[in-house]
Amino acid sequence: MILSFKMKLLPGCAAEYERRHNLLWQEMRDAIHAHGGRHYTIALDEETLVLYGTIEVEDEARWAALADTPINRKWWDYMADIMEVNPDNSPITQPLKTVFHLE
Repeated sequence: MILSFKMKLLPGCAAEYERRHNLLWQEMRDAIHAHGGRHYTIALDEETLVLYGTIEVEDEARWAALADTPINRKWWDYMADIMEVNPDNSPITQPLKTVFHLE
């Protein structure tokens, strides 16, 4: 199953967002894979600062469980200063409806 979503960066933070993801911690990579996430892509609309993400997951419940792991919470805290977040530092994320997919 492919999940799609959008998030938003704060002004002036695009380069830092990209830098941090280029240096993604190995333990975060491992957690994503351990929770069934594969083929994770995030794209940026530079005009609006909206991030569009897609990820292939094996099971939605298994993927959702990643949110409660210590490494994921640490990542959210690390990213909270450069993007729109909820009170718990999770990114404000809006799910997107998939209307077309081609293998």
